[in-house]
Amino acid sequence: MGRMTTKTASRSLLALFSFILVVAGVLGGLGIPLVSSEGMVIRAHYAQGDLPSTPEDAAWAKISPMTLPLSGQIITRPVWPEPTARALTVRAVHNGTDLAFLLEWQDNTKNDRLTPGTFRDGVAIGLPLGDAPAFFCMGQLDHYINIWHWKADWQSDIDRRAARNTDKQREGVRTFEVIPRRVSSVEDLIGGGFSTLTTKEKQGRVQGKALWKDGVWHVVMRRPLVSEEQENEAKLIPGRVQTVSFAVWNGENKERNGQKAVAPWFQLSIDPANL
Repeated sequence: MGRMTTKTASRSLLALFSFILVVAGVLGGLGIPLVSSEGMVIRAHYAQGDLPSTPEDAAWAKISPMTLPLSGQIITRPVWPEPTARALTVRAVHNGTDLAFLLEWQDNTKNDRLTPGTFRDGVAIGLPLGDAPAFFCMGQLDHYINIWHWKADWQSDIDRRAARNTDKQREGVRTFEVIPRRVSSVEDLIGGGFSTLTTKEKQGRVQGKALWKDGVWHVVMRRPLVSEEQENEAKLIPGRVQTVSFAVWNGENKERNGQKAVAPWFQLSIDPANL
């Protein structure tokens, strides 16, 4: 009887171990790390000279990536427990003057137009305005958050306008498509809780550039390190460790507003300048 119990227990443990290995393999194949956000540090490397301003820049290959797990927003209604994006790869670098992020995630469809019944792709970076982290989604009263929201349709507006101007210069072609003028593909926002999102009066401090290729979005966001507004702009100080959060929207999955994938607070370590 004792031997049978031992054999049964051994088989159960073996089955459990095999199941864990299978799950680990599946998650690993999807690029989802088997760790929590606690203790994960995103390093903003210091590099002299010009920073990479486009996703295709070869300089990004020199920056070590960090892959973050994404989960559904289930804090407030409408909850979104099953987002399509499951992982976000982050790289960060600064040159003592500007800080740049490269964000990459799988998205099999490119949704860069916003029309009735359709939704856009997007990604956002959240940085607390104070020393203490606020609620990671939208901030909270007395603990505000500075949000950089890159929007695929805004990027499309900028790219199409640039292409049209180039065509005019090269071929003298005149088109009459109305394309909005954008100072950036990134909207600079302040959040103080749900339904309190405010667009900052001055836009363009955070610049964006993106590329969708082979089912993957590659998005660069860049801002000067020095803050112009002491109260409404996140401080980015070399040598300092602070918090950062992320969100991803898949327009094909009808994700918008609070319906999104999120990565709660992580540590952002900005290298001291002149290492």
